[in-house]
Amino acid sequence: MGDSFVSFLGQNIFEFLGYTGFANLTWGHLAMFIVGFFFMYLAVAKEFEPMLLIPIGFGILIGNIPFKEGLEVGIYEEGSILNILYQGVAKGWYPPLIFLGIGAMTDFSSLIANPKLMLVGASAQFGIFGAYAIALGLGFEPDQAASIAIIGGADGPTAIFLSSILAPNLMGAIAISAYSYMALVPVLQPPVMRALTTHKERIIKMKAPRVVSQTEKIIFPIVGLLLTCMIVPTGLPLLGMLFLGNLLKESGVTRRLADTAKGPLIDTITILLGTMVGASTQATYFISLSSLLIFFVGALSFVIATASGICFVKLFNLFLKDGNKINPLIGNAGVSAVPHSARISQKLGLEYDPSNYLLMHAMGPNVAGVIGSAVAAGVLLGFLV
Repeated sequence: MGDSFVSFLGQNIFEFLGYTGFANLTWGHLAMFIVGFFFMYLAVAKEFEPMLLIPIGFGILIGNIPFKEGLEVGIYEEGSILNILYQGVAKGWYPPLIFLGIGAMTDFSSLIANPKLMLVGASAQFGIFGAYAIALGLGFEPDQAASIAIIGGADGPTAIFLSSILAPNLMGAIAISAYSYMALVPVLQPPVMRALTTHKERIIKMKAPRVVSQTEKIIFPIVGLLLTCMIVPTGLPLLGMLFLGNLLKESGVTRRLADTAKGPLIDTITILLGTMVGASTQATYFISLSSLLIFFVGALSFVIATASGICFVKLFNLFLKDGNKINPLIGNAGVSAVPHSARISQKLGLEYDPSNYLLMHAMGPNVAGVIGSAVAAGVLLGFLV
């Protein structure tokens, strides 16, 4: 009796140990732990996009806790709690809600006051289409190439939305790449901006933007929705929610709804989105040559987008009179990392002329970039779906 009990107990202990994470740990899991630690380090020590990188970094740890298949705890196991939460990413529910919050916190006054800055924001989208061609050249399928290319817009929610439809198998790598480059805006953009501008161009002073009336602010999201979505109906989920959020803000009669959209709602969705994106990077799915290529193409697309915005301003200035010229340092803001890329324009402008304030001007192409990346996603969806 005693021997059988000891044998039974030993067997149970042995089975329990077989279910622990230590028994199922691989070098891939350890590598992903390091990536998660690195993301959280950037968020805490360097303050690079902490609202995004802490949930993503911790999510990477969650997603790479090793376990035996069949326990129904993994993010890819049908019916598990994590799998249910992950559906907001996989089915594209979270990005439109993020856009609702972005719309509710965005002031389009700079763009309304100087509509030609829309062209600067649009020019930065060349990074997306340039990266699309590069990804095709590297052997990716058109659907996959389009999902990878959208990284150049520095718009994480749009990248997730597009990849959830076109390339769900690559979503983890695409999302991590997109958010990584969003966080690294202060590192990646300044060298490109300095390399492509002269000292004379960096100290160009722009006229103060005119005051925009409340009526114009109310009309803008309505007209914006009709113009963009009549041209690119496939962008409706993102653009519709973006302009709705902005109308809630500017109407003046739905303040509670606007406050909810830009506060508790977007904060909640950001936590879920970031954590689930991080958790989707299970080592068995994530560590591959295609993931490395995605990071490579993503970096190229981001650099191309930044350079395109700057070069377009330099070209545009050839047709503008003195006194109306645009400072090329705001060309980087065409990527939709709001307001971080606009702050980089401001920082570099002050570095070369302490009296040159570019932030309000840079916010024009910056918010145009948000619209532009969603339109670009709609265009890619239009000819690939």
